[in-house]
Amino acid sequence: MMAKRKTAYVCQACGYDSAKWLGRCPGCGAWNTMTEEPQVAAREAKGLRLGLSAAAPPQPIAEVKTEDLPRFLTGSEELDRVLGGGVIPGSMVLIVGDPGVGKSSLTLRVAAEVARKDRPVLYVTGEESTRQIRMRADRLGALADKLYVVSETNLDTIILHMEKLKPELVIIDSIQTIFRPDIESAPGSVSQVRESSAELLRVAKTGGIAAFVIGHVTKDGSLAGPRVLEHIVDTVLFFEGEKNAEYRVLRAVKNRFGSTNEMGLFEMRDTGLVDVPDASKLFLSERAADTGTVIVPTVEGTRPLLVELQALVAKTPYVPPRRTSDAVDIKRLQLLLAVLEKRVHLPLGACDVYVKAAGGIRIDEPAADLSLCVAMASSFAGRLPRPQTVVFGEVGLSGEVRAVSQAELRLKEAARLGFKAAVLPEKNARQLTKSRLGLKIFPVASIGEALKLALPRDDG
Repeated sequence: MMAKRKTAYVCQACGYDSAKWLGRCPGCGAWNTMTEEPQVAAREAKGLRLGLSAAAPPQPIAEVKTEDLPRFLTGSEELDRVLGGGVIPGSMVLIVGDPGVGKSSLTLRVAAEVARKDRPVLYVTGEESTRQIRMRADRLGALADKLYVVSETNLDTIILHMEKLKPELVIIDSIQTIFRPDIESAPGSVSQVRESSAELLRVAKTGGIAAFVIGHVTKDGSLAGPRVLEHIVDTVLFFEGEKNAEYRVLRAVKNRFGSTNEMGLFEMRDTGLVDVPDASKLFLSERAADTGTVIVPTVEGTRPLLVELQALVAKTPYVPPRRTSDAVDIKRLQLLLAVLEKRVHLPLGACDVYVKAAGGIRIDEPAADLSLCVAMASSFAGRLPRPQTVVFGEVGLSGEVRAVSQAELRLKEAARLGFKAAVLPEKNARQLTKSRLGLKIFPVASIGEALKLALPRDDG
């Protein structure tokens, strides 16, 4: 009599497993995500092997030999920037984004650029035929002699192709379509995604093959499938931007070989995604200055960006008033509104407040606090901000303006684009070089002082 195969109920959102079905996952709190799956064979319990000697004894860290990992470029300066300077052989990169955002177009373009440098590339698709890939490659101009394409979802077959071709880069589109035949669950399930990714990582590490893996997202913008996938890979890149928007932002949320603060900017054209080298000009409006509009110099990793923040403050008879923002965290916005009402006595409690950034970029750093306060005060009072002026600084609960990092880098970018003045924290002003980059500097210590200087009653 055959033994009954053991199964478990696994959350498709976070990978939490239970012996019985649960309506709500105890791990992530999601409802109706528990699916019955066969348990992985016992051989998988040994963990992920990366080709390292399991019998090697422990050794002092100072005696561990290191060697520089030779990066190679992708042909996209923006992608190389986000990756930390290029691709590391043997690394695994997860690229996540909404359908139609440009993941496949970017990776196919990168595949062709790498192949043109005499580096074999294998492009594996589980969602399209090879004919469809060729048609897209013709449109994107992504043809190369050493670019190989295959339509396959069986992981064992894919690994055989990798061992035969010995590519330097392999692209999997997408991980949710790949399956291991020895696991009985359906493609895209927690077991399949986890085990397929682990096996791909093993092959990549042992063979020195860089792997780009494309992943889908759920309705709320998070990675579809188990969260453990993000822990397996070396780098996680998220695409931001609406499907029909002109520009796309690529951010690193995890990078074992570089900074997680870097951002890449792309423009969607008929020929696919192309790099946008001068991002500051993109996020600045070309129209005349208006109330509620302030320029803030931000820093994304090593890149300075000048972003136009817009605020609209209007009295409303409705209770409670609306606070809406797609540029900053809504809790941060509410905090700054409370500071303005308490410290400078602006009656904003009965007003709707709307905040957005030009180009749809999201700003997370506290250096934007002061510019947000100036923009909201400008809209409320109907006074124009000081012309050709950038504003930055962190605002505390007592109304003080605190110093921020990389002030000189921010001012250099402002001077490069023709701005004439800057309102910034007093401490940052004292640390500037004597040249002051040709800008008129207005140091401030409090939010009240900043509003007087940034919103003059006349041109002075």
